Amino acid sequence: MTTTDTTSATRGTSTGRGTSAGRGSRRHGPRTDLIHYLFLVPALLAFTGFVVVPASVGIFYSFTDYVGFGEWKLLGLANYQALFSDPSILSSYSFTLGFALVTVVVTQTIALALAIALTKRVRFAAGLRTIFVIPMVVSGIVVAYVFNYLFSNTVPALATALGIGPLQESILGNPDLAWLSIVIVTAWQTVPGALLIYTAGLTSIPDDLYEASSLDGASTWKQLWAITLPLISGFVLINTILGVKGYLGAYDVIVGLTGGGPGTSTRSVAMSIFSGFTGGEYAYQMANATIFFVITVLISVVQLVVVRGRNLRLA
Repeated sequence: MTTTDTTSATRGTSTGRGTSAGRGSRRHGPRTDLIHYLFLVPALLAFTGFVVVPASVGIFYSFTDYVGFGEWKLLGLANYQALFSDPSILSSYSFTLGFALVTVVVTQTIALALAIALTKRVRFAAGLRTIFVIPMVVSGIVVAYVFNYLFSNTVPALATALGIGPLQESILGNPDLAWLSIVIVTAWQTVPGALLIYTAGLTSIPDDLYEASSLDGASTWKQLWAITLPLISGFVLINTILGVKGYLGAYDVIVGLTGGGPGTSTRSVAMSIFSGFTGGEYAYQMANATIFFVITVLISVVQLVVVRGRNLRLA
């Protein structure tokens, strides 16, 4: 073998080894130092201690007759069977799901309309954005008590003076209309958050698209449906997910506004669970909380599937 052949063989061997090593490195990826995993330990311990353990204990007690103290015994699925035949529990689920659906639609519609108006070249747009965001920083229970006074006193007095019959009595005392007050107050408080997200989405749309469509004769409505909504569909989805998550756990606004009344017409699932904890129904309401957790997870999974499907279509 000549010197040239030996050199070529040596290069081929080293190149082959280098290629294999490179492929192996790309296949396995860079190794993560142990110190990176150690940074996760405090968060994992806190999550386990404050979320996983209490939730697991609560789920266990949902199979017992535990009242929050003293002795208990296992009941199996008795609490869960009772839930599905309890009219008050079924009513709370019906109200909560219906309230979340209606409020999401109302909130997103108002927030999008305001965002479109405030991103146009109008005077005092910056100041108006600041004013519209103020409700987001006020406590929900404070807002509820203020609106409670308005619905109970100011609105009926004003309606009486103007001769508006249906509003001369407080809607908070009407079992068929009390839910409207909760939708109004919740929307008033949550519109600013959705408004900020929509504003970020609208400002990311190039002005050239609107100018080109205007030259082609597109009207404002055509631009809305053909340009604006498709390009901010991701922001609409984000707002919807955040809204549904927040409205399913509605509690403070309802407590300060109607207290779950009249009767139990506006009692949410969260209110039923918390009231049961202090009313000797700890195990029963833990079963309720477990069912509610499963429903919330299923809704979240459906939303994630929708988001993933949309991302795949865009890809």
